[in-house]
Amino acid sequence: MKRSTFLATMSAALSAALFSAALPALAQDNYPSKTIRFVVPYPPGGPTDLMARLIQGELTTRLGVTVIVDNKSGAGGNLGSAEVAKQAPADGYTLLLAASGPMAVNPTLYRSMPFVPMTDLAPVIQISAFPLVLEVHPSVPVNNVKELIALAQKPGSKLAFASAGNGTPQHLAGEIFNTQVNTNISHIPYRGAGPALNDLIGGQVQVMFDILGSSLPHIQGGKLKALAVTSAKRHPSLPNVPTMMEAGIAGYEITGWHGIAVRAGTPAPIIQKLNTTLNAIFSEPEFKKKWEAIGTPVVGGTPAQFGELIRKESVRLGQVVKNAGVTLD
Repeated sequence: MKRSTFLATMSAALSAALFSAALPALAQDNYPSKTIRFVVPYPPGGPTDLMARLIQGELTTRLGVTVIVDNKSGAGGNLGSAEVAKQAPADGYTLLLAASGPMAVNPTLYRSMPFVPMTDLAPVIQISAFPLVLEVHPSVPVNNVKELIALAQKPGSKLAFASAGNGTPQHLAGEIFNTQVNTNISHIPYRGAGPALNDLIGGQVQVMFDILGSSLPHIQGGKLKALAVTSAKRHPSLPNVPTMMEAGIAGYEITGWHGIAVRAGTPAPIIQKLNTTLNAIFSEPEFKKKWEAIGTPVVGGTPAQFGELIRKESVRLGQVVKNAGVTLD
């Protein structure tokens, strides 16, 4: 090869290499430049779906691109979560509404997981910390936790509690209740909190531990009776409803939390941009009011803080699963 040809070839190759190396950085600088898909691993109508749709419009406005909510329910939240963790590109254009069930409970509950939360997903931000409310259909002849326990312990009792699916906070709350007060209220898992709540309101099931935000309007409207909340303190929206501990169940406390995650390997600048944007959304007074109205305080924070929560809760809730003997139906 002639020297001039060799130099030209090397120059072209070097230019191509430099251009290829610059593409990821260029993509990060231009992020976002196309539609973002926001995967909710539960059906429409539940609290996870409600949160995603509240955030959707704000993200669309602030990022300048369309954000669409995509409900992918099934397997206790594993189906939609695994799609983001294993199939979506690591480019920030697919977000996951990360719930405590698939992120911290299911690795203990399921014999085989389709993804590993701590390694296959990258945390962006924590967005909620929901107390649950123990509630019953108005036809159930009880007005407090003590009366519910007495009814459930009667021979031949056919009480059943609904949940958003195996391993969800609603499920764990019911199993812990059964264990601590020596009852055997049957568990009926649904494909999300929305369908479960609909059947509770319709009287097909009698009991549910639900995230407060989605049940509050029905409690206030008389369609459901609230017996207790599962947080350490009473909730301001239900000041006359005691905590489970006040109702006589020592040490009973459980909350449902959510966050946003992306596939592991997503560039740090993209994660940081999402985190900064979401923290800005949550700092807006008007949005904060809307958010708190669904039953959770504004949380926010850094990706590292959300990652630490996932790690700690995986240990704590995993132990709850083992201690309560929770298994898949």
